[in-house]
Amino acid sequence: MTTRNERPVPGVGVVVIDQGRLLLVLRSERTGAGQWAVPGGKVRLGERLVEAAAREALEESGLMVEVGEPEWVGESIGPGSPPVWHYTIVDFRAEVVGGELRAGGDAADVRWVSPEELGELRLVPSMHLLVERLRASGRLS
Repeated sequence: MTTRNERPVPGVGVVVIDQGRLLLVLRSERTGAGQWAVPGGKVRLGERLVEAAAREALEESGLMVEVGEPEWVGESIGPGSPPVWHYTIVDFRAEVVGGELRAGGDAADVRWVSPEELGELRLVPSMHLLVERLRASGRLS
């Protein structure tokens, strides 16, 4: 059962593009289960946003990343009144600096996805906005 929060919950994501492919994980728990998204999750109390982004990337993908500038800022608000969830999200650009690709944490799968393959995957709703932005900027063709 999902617990309702009194306030929006801060979350982060990691946008890693390598050889024209985007790193995505298959969500396995609660919000977004069965849908693909960039690695990410909730920020822990006292944890800086960039630290949370690096931690989530490692937990979910097995990859160590160097976190850069924000790529996209948005939110995900669940159904209901009041909503079941409300996350404020900062997705950061990142570069792989080590590790080995493997699914972990609340990710059921992890893979590099080409722009052509994105249309075949069931993405979390906010991913459509991120992909649109990446294509508009030329970072994802």
